[in-house]
Amino acid sequence: MNNGKKPSSGSTGAAKVFGRLLRFHRERAGVTMEVLGKHTSYSKSQVAMIEKGERRPKDHFVRVADEVLGAQGALLEVAQEITPSGVAAWFEDYLVEEALAAAIHKYENHVIPGLLQSPRYADAVFRCAVPALDEDEIETGVAARIDRQRVYHRDPRPHVTFVLEKSALMRPIGGREVLKECLAHVLSLARLPHVEIQVMPDDRETHAGLNGPFTLLETARRRQQLVYVEGQGGRYFLSEQPDLGDAFTRYGTMRAQALTPEDSVRLIEQVAREL
Repeated sequence: MNNGKKPSSGSTGAAKVFGRLLRFHRERAGVTMEVLGKHTSYSKSQVAMIEKGERRPKDHFVRVADEVLGAQGALLEVAQEITPSGVAAWFEDYLVEEALAAAIHKYENHVIPGLLQSPRYADAVFRCAVPALDEDEIETGVAARIDRQRVYHRDPRPHVTFVLEKSALMRPIGGREVLKECLAHVLSLARLPHVEIQVMPDDRETHAGLNGPFTLLETARRRQQLVYVEGQGGRYFLSEQPDLGDAFTRYGTMRAQALTPEDSVRLIEQVAREL
């Protein structure tokens, strides 16, 4: 950790090692990302994502890049260590913490969170990705996302809470039928005794979460608290004061500002009926 933040670039995962090696050979060969993209049928942004370890390279990309950059098999060798997990390389650090957490608290304002998504809704979310994902990436991504929901049933069971913007529950990602199915799934999870879902009403002028989505984790035996923040500009963990305490205070304030769990369930039921 560095000043309480753990940037995604600090990961030592195979995908990130491959990305660093790719960049080394590309720069040594004097090849731009645009040129490498033309050889591999990838866009410049896709090449950049691979170099950052945020996207796993396909076999075709690895073979062509190794040849074009004169890596003499080095890229082929490292690529063998990359195993498809169905999640972005930068997200794996978070999943390690989530799987063992004693408590998980999540605020979301754009979509229904992954831990509450139904399979078809998750599929639709992945199909919204820009740049577009390949079919096998979507398939493994959906499977991994749904598999995360085993956390509800592990022993000991974690305390899980959500604060969701009403708009996230109404955006018909995948179509109204898919959304309605997902809302039914959300309601089934809300009935679990260790899960609480609250909705932030859309008529509230302001609330404590206007800076955007974030996740709070209390680690095993509640010995440590973590905050995970993810956005288009990057992603990181917070683990030191005062940032840590400020985030937990904001979330507590948001829960007080949102509808109660009981009223939230009634609102979700109403939204589903009106679809």
